[in-house]
Amino acid sequence: MELLRNRRKQAASTEPSISIEPSLDVTSLPSLSGSASPPEAWEEVGISSSDYAHRRRELMEMMADLRSMGADAFIALPSVVVIGGQSAGKSSLVEAVSGINVPRDSGTCTRCPMECNMSSDATSWSCTITLRIGFDSNGLDLQKPLNVPFGRTITDRSEFEVWLRRAQAAILNPNVPSATFHAKTVEELRNIKNTLKFSRNVVCVSIEDPDATDLSFYDLPGLIQNEEAETVALVKSLAEHYIEKKHTIILTTIPMSDDMENQQSMSLARAADPNGRRTIGVLTKPDTLGTGAINQRRKWVEIIKGNSEEHTLKHGFYCVRLPDDAERTQRLSRAESQRRAAEYFDTTSPWKDVIDRRRFGIPGFVSDISQLLIKLIEEALPRLREDVDGLLAKCTKDIDDLPPPLDNDPQIEVLGRVNAFCDMFKSFASGSHEDKRLAQRNRALYAIFKRDIRGTAPDFRPFNEPEDYVPLDDTEGNMTLTERDPGVKAMGIYDIRRVIQEAIGWELPNNVPYQAKANLIAEFTKLWVTPSERCLAGVSNVLDQVIDTLISTHFGRFKVLEEYFGNLIRIQVDICKGRAQDAVKTALELETTTPHYTQNTHYLQTLRENWLARYKTVRSAPFRYRIPICFREEELASRPGSPSYPDKCAEGMIDCSPRPTSGGGGKKKKCSMSMSTDIPGPPPPKVDTPEAKALRTLAEAGYAGLHVSDLARLLPPDSFEEELVVMADVRAYYHVAYKRIIDNIPFTIEHALHHALAKQLSQSLLTSLLTDVAAGPTFPERMRELVSEDPSIAQRRLMLSTRKERLLNIRRRLMTFSNSI
Repeated sequence: MELLRNRRKQAASTEPSISIEPSLDVTSLPSLSGSASPPEAWEEVGISSSDYAHRRRELMEMMADLRSMGADAFIALPSVVVIGGQSAGKSSLVEAVSGINVPRDSGTCTRCPMECNMSSDATSWSCTITLRIGFDSNGLDLQKPLNVPFGRTITDRSEFEVWLRRAQAAILNPNVPSATFHAKTVEELRNIKNTLKFSRNVVCVSIEDPDATDLSFYDLPGLIQNEEAETVALVKSLAEHYIEKKHTIILTTIPMSDDMENQQSMSLARAADPNGRRTIGVLTKPDTLGTGAINQRRKWVEIIKGNSEEHTLKHGFYCVRLPDDAERTQRLSRAESQRRAAEYFDTTSPWKDVIDRRRFGIPGFVSDISQLLIKLIEEALPRLREDVDGLLAKCTKDIDDLPPPLDNDPQIEVLGRVNAFCDMFKSFASGSHEDKRLAQRNRALYAIFKRDIRGTAPDFRPFNEPEDYVPLDDTEGNMTLTERDPGVKAMGIYDIRRVIQEAIGWELPNNVPYQAKANLIAEFTKLWVTPSERCLAGVSNVLDQVIDTLISTHFGRFKVLEEYFGNLIRIQVDICKGRAQDAVKTALELETTTPHYTQNTHYLQTLRENWLARYKTVRSAPFRYRIPICFREEELASRPGSPSYPDKCAEGMIDCSPRPTSGGGGKKKKCSMSMSTDIPGPPPPKVDTPEAKALRTLAEAGYAGLHVSDLARLLPPDSFEEELVVMADVRAYYHVAYKRIIDNIPFTIEHALHHALAKQLSQSLLTSLLTDVAAGPTFPERMRELVSEDPSIAQRRLMLSTRKERLLNIRRRLMTFSNSI
């Protein structure tokens, strides 16, 4: 035995001491292959009394406290996680590291995560168990994890296994009080039909052992394959959840009796840590390799030495021999188990020939893992504080963004909000509010309505074939409508004659029937219904949007209040919409039914004379108003949409003279604009037209103040004089009625809808409120009900307050440690 010790000490003395470079996470920590040999477990060495050991214990205690607070739900705490298959020796490894026995018989293997915290700051062995409940029976997160002490402090190491069975049974039966399991025997526990097969809740084991190394790790349920697919997936997802965090050291147990490629734990580790920077392989069961398995042994030695290209990890692999079943029944002490393992590795080939002796046995493995975890924790502390401060700031902001709890008397709150809503809507309707959306959007809709009504103007063209001539849309020939109602049809001189003839009753000769004009007027006034309805619908939509915004602004803080008054307000809106619709219908009936009347006789007479002169003038020179051939096909296909091209042709601005084709063979009629209205330039020279010469001559003769339209009186009588007069009368009346309707409809909508709603809203809301209270609870009770806080907001405030409290506790614990340094 003395020879074995001397060999191990000699090998240790030739190795460099551990050197860990500063880093922010485990992925940048150096390999531990060059670590100094740890003291033998059976040698008297005072490592636990050193300053390093004291700081290590403090760090471990702080991490345990943070986990008990549920800090790992907010920040990534450095940790060590042990994973492996059910037959990979994981339980034996946990026993060897912690010095405790875990259940092994069928059905009682690890069924939930176990957090093991080991502290050497003790004079005798003791253990306490706590249940950390972070999930409900459905697997959903709890707002705040519960730490339930389970049983008494255990001082007899042999009692630990049964207490661990009891704790796991309590975890797997969440609907049963945990105290029920305190007195259960092993046989009773075996016969329990658990509610859950596996759980995400944690059994926390705190061990105080003077012979232990300060270390903390998670032992996860062994990966399984021969269970239901749902159970297999649950265990796998649990392992993935723990090892995916970048500050987690992954310990994967690999039985040397099987190929590494067959180990699911290695596959999960590679997926979570592709570069192998935070994965450590723990090779178990080396004594199962027979003396004839030379190739297998040689392969495993290369892996342990770090010479295998296929299996390379930054921190390498450790090989451990763990007690078999026979040795377990002997209940060997930790020191004896480690002595036997050391003797095995030092006397058995090929393990005895490997120079790096720290790669064999539990002591070197545990010491290295402990140092690695401590270094990781120390370097993570600044980041943890920053993360907590950031989460606290965000949590505080989220709380501030919530509506504050109600401070006013409920009655004052409700009535104040109703009055504020009504006053604001009144200011919206009158246009006095700084937000002009309602007025501006309605003005835009009324402008569209005006354009649509303008597009219903009669399209009289005093020619035999009206389609061959340009439309006459004003008395001066200066404009052409760009948007004409599709219901308007071009009517020529014979169309008007037919209308007159169809209306003749017992009138005397040379008397045009009034009905003929009434029929022509009805042709354009009936087209006003659709634009009016469309305008009202658009205004109603705008009103709905404004009302919804105001309801949300004034009542949205309280969902019950918002729903209650929202329904009442929308009822009043619908009532006013119905009245506005009736009012618009009445206004339209005044224009669409007889009598057709106006007192604006001067304006009507002036328009009649101007239009009559216009029609006579164009009939006297029809060639000037004929649509050019190049536009004829387009005219037949659709109404003219370009601005005033016929007038430009009439004024000589369009050149329709024959031009040679590009091939030079023959002539082709081509229209081109002599001047583009889109390109600025000097105005065209004034043309001395015949009309201008005539007006100048008449002025010289003493007939001053005449206009071109007055020259039509000098024209000889027209055979279609009656038809021209009817055209002029109808067109003049259209303009009179047009100016009425484009004002009347908007005024009707504004007064019947917006102003009527603003006037009646306050009284109707208060009346409905009092009626509702009279039929139900008392007034104060109803007011409290209306301003009751939205459950979702109350729940969110509670959640954020709980979260803030937890973060403050976590921050306080982190700051307490930093102040003690």
